[in-house]
Amino acid sequence: MDMWKFFNITHREHILCNPMSLEKLEQLITLLPLKPGARVLDIATGKGEFLIRLAERYRQMTGTGVDCSPYCIADVHKKHQERVPDAQLHFLEMDGAKYVPETVESFDLVACIGASWIYGGYRGTLNALQKMAAPESWIVVGEPYWRHEPEREYLEAIGMTRNDFGTHYQNAEVGREQGLEAVYTLVSSQDDWDRYEGLQWYAAETWANDHRDDPDVEAVLKRVRENKKAYLRWGRETLGWAIYVFKKGGMAHF
Repeated sequence: MDMWKFFNITHREHILCNPMSLEKLEQLITLLPLKPGARVLDIATGKGEFLIRLAERYRQMTGTGVDCSPYCIADVHKKHQERVPDAQLHFLEMDGAKYVPETVESFDLVACIGASWIYGGYRGTLNALQKMAAPESWIVVGEPYWRHEPEREYLEAIGMTRNDFGTHYQNAEVGREQGLEAVYTLVSSQDDWDRYEGLQWYAAETWANDHRDDPDVEAVLKRVRENKKAYLRWGRETLGWAIYVFKKGGMAHF
């Protein structure tokens, strides 16, 4: 089935499409003081909550949100008009990897929270974002990490390899290796994870009950229930998630 339809179904109850609480998102926003006229880029903006909240706090900023999902882009356009209609925000429905700014190193804040697959992984994401970030800017990335060594059965269940993610320490070190300074991390709690995962189960089951004639009902429930089993059996204790806040220096490092 269409992956964006599946994502829209399973995240219909979410405000944030990642395992971070709204309280921690607000904390992140307070840590990112933006000057008047600041330019912000949010790759894989999802429902746009991060960019919308930044615009609510920093009225004179301009922002660009990029996402592949037509459902998310439609949702964020509505949110923009309802909450910050005068904000200079632009949303593009496209592959984030194909987005090219008019000027390199031009954004004061560049983010990709939870979608490093766009750039082939975490290291590639930091490299790509750094090329679009101005000197002395912020780079914000959300990424999973291994809390401990994953069991082979868990990796098979989720279709991943051990090398797909690093440890929390390694995620911070990758930034340092690219000349960035990790100035803060916001780590999801187990409660944050449970809410993120549980809302997907709830959303899928309630959607299936309301759309019994949809040809994708069986596929949605099968996939969600398999993911639920993997999370409860292994993932809850094995996989962590954090938002990494990096500061770029005054000179390029690529």
